[in-house]
Amino acid sequence: MPFTFQRTALKDLIRIIPKVFGDNRGFFLEYYKHSEFLQNGIEVNFLQDNHSKSVNGVLRGLHYQKEPFAQGKLVRCTQGEIFDVAVDIRQSSNTFKGWFGCILSADNKEMLYIPPGFAHGFLTLSAEAEVMYKTSTEYAPEYDCGIIWNDPDIGIKWPQSDIKLSDKDQNHPRLREAYLFD
Repeated sequence: MPFTFQRTALKDLIRIIPKVFGDNRGFFLEYYKHSEFLQNGIEVNFLQDNHSKSVNGVLRGLHYQKEPFAQGKLVRCTQGEIFDVAVDIRQSSNTFKGWFGCILSADNKEMLYIPPGFAHGFLTLSAEAEVMYKTSTEYAPEYDCGIIWNDPDIGIKWPQSDIKLSDKDQNHPRLREAYLFD
């Protein structure tokens, strides 16, 4: 198997560690294989790929899309290092309001599968970082939502306090005022 799938404390959120084949020439890895993901409970067909580049201290998030365009995401960092966060915003979930954060980097090559019903964000820890992610639905601006990054009702412990936000991300509502999933 070219992957190790690690269940997190949040229901349906999965950390994925690819097997890396490396030598003095470089490395090779598979970062997505439909059959293996399916065998490990990730039943998704990805429809869009996104790529972003950010400088140190840029925080993007917490983003998600409402139904019927809720997105599952497969996130990886291809350059630099980020602190990647997912927040369970499914009211019926026993991990509702729970958050999980981990370091994704070009060095560790780990990925995070974030199912629909989660808000997602990341903070750039290195001088720059490039993040690529697959989504299970296409971007639909009219269904785009967000939650403020520092909502005390969630209590994310961001590893850095010098934060740079877009105007959009500065104005997201708190969880208690946001669209939530059933």
